[in-house]
Amino acid sequence: MTAFDPRGYADDAPLFAAWLRYMADVRGDRMRPFSIPGHKHRTDLVGDLIVGDVPMLAGLDTMKQDKGLLADAESRAATAWGVDWCRFSVNGSSHANQASVLALGRPGQSVVVSRTLHRSVLLGIVLAGLRPVWVSPSIDPVTGLPGAVPAEAVEAALRANPDACGMLIGDPSYVGTQSDVPALADVSHAFDVPLVVDAAWAAYFGFSTRVPAHALALGADALITSAHKSLPAWSQSALLLARTTRSGGLLDPDRLERAFDASLTTSSSGAMLASIDASRALLERDGEELVGRLVDLVADARARLSGVPGLAVLTDHDDVRVDPAKLVVLLAGTGAHGHAVEADLLEHGITLEMADRDVLVPMITIADDTASIDVLVEKLTDAVERRRGVARRITPSAAWSVRAETALDPRAAFFARHETIDADAAIGRVCAELIAPYPPGVPVLAPGEIVTREALDALRATRADGGRIAYAADATLATIQVVAVDG
Repeated sequence: MTAFDPRGYADDAPLFAAWLRYMADVRGDRMRPFSIPGHKHRTDLVGDLIVGDVPMLAGLDTMKQDKGLLADAESRAATAWGVDWCRFSVNGSSHANQASVLALGRPGQSVVVSRTLHRSVLLGIVLAGLRPVWVSPSIDPVTGLPGAVPAEAVEAALRANPDACGMLIGDPSYVGTQSDVPALADVSHAFDVPLVVDAAWAAYFGFSTRVPAHALALGADALITSAHKSLPAWSQSALLLARTTRSGGLLDPDRLERAFDASLTTSSSGAMLASIDASRALLERDGEELVGRLVDLVADARARLSGVPGLAVLTDHDDVRVDPAKLVVLLAGTGAHGHAVEADLLEHGITLEMADRDVLVPMITIADDTASIDVLVEKLTDAVERRRGVARRITPSAAWSVRAETALDPRAAFFARHETIDADAAIGRVCAELIAPYPPGVPVLAPGEIVTREALDALRATRADGGRIAYAADATLATIQVVAVDG
């Protein structure tokens, strides 16, 4: 692996440079903080747990932000992505998603949303008081995974809902499949609504010729991406970038600012912010090499794993286009169960981003190298051989396959009086809670939607198969919270 000296790009990363200076002062015993955080950098209280934790205010910058370091870093990121507005989030892409929704319209307006978006978008819709109009992606018959969101479906939704204030899509999807973003941008703009793209899993798009251009370069109006998912940034680090009315875009920069600050902590971690800044500088300087090597590592893993009898990997085929830096492993042809394979890998210290019966998603990033991929491929192959069984048909996950039936706006259902009843008795009632398999965190039932037999059976099948049911008050699915009759 090529050695990278982080100090080599600190001159282009003002927050990162400030973090380096601050930590040098801590190590040199030159800091006498009488401001938060309470640990005062003492490691004799809770050990090394707090090493590197530096606040933004009265840390990287003064309490009054006299140096303007955060604004400088965010401006550099906006320039790197080719737009005029950027904010760094320490609450992850979830916060950035919700901020983007709050920036769109007025309570009661419609918003067109891809159903495969993260739960944070649905909760942003609750906060904003918008009415979701769902569009579903195509389901790939070969893999059972979600494909592109058809531009024709988006156009039909916008035509049927002339009050729509925006179009929200996740691209690439959780499993790396891609939509035609330029076509979606054209359709959205034809109806004078902004296209907001959640690209949480692909912060490297646009920084190498080996991967697709990022959504902003393809015509989107806003982009959300997680620095911590695919870049060397602290957990919870994310960016919201936008092309605003100042540069010919459709989004109001003042509204974006208010929306972003609405749920942002006033005690932001300087270390998180500095890691976003450093990751952006790293991408700009060395993205071609680093991302190119990432694509090569994924290609190598795909080639070796696809040589295992019955094992398949997700790649471009027919009309399906896949992020070349994403590894998705398909187990159905081997008869091995994904949860059993995951358990075997955990015994070797190998964690996976996702595992269900048929699909494994090992997250490979620019921090990986040939040695780490060798271990992953070897141990995954061993586990598949150990767990091999009778090949089975692929069954699409409940997260991708269940179709929503909306009866009440999410905000109204969220705040309505609710009651907890037997799950089978809830069929036909209006759901008051959000229920999703996790990962990927895509709602199968959401506030305001009809509890259907299809949704309940799919959720129960996921749980019986060893999957986790998240966010439900009763994860066993024996009961469900529904809107009270007089709610």
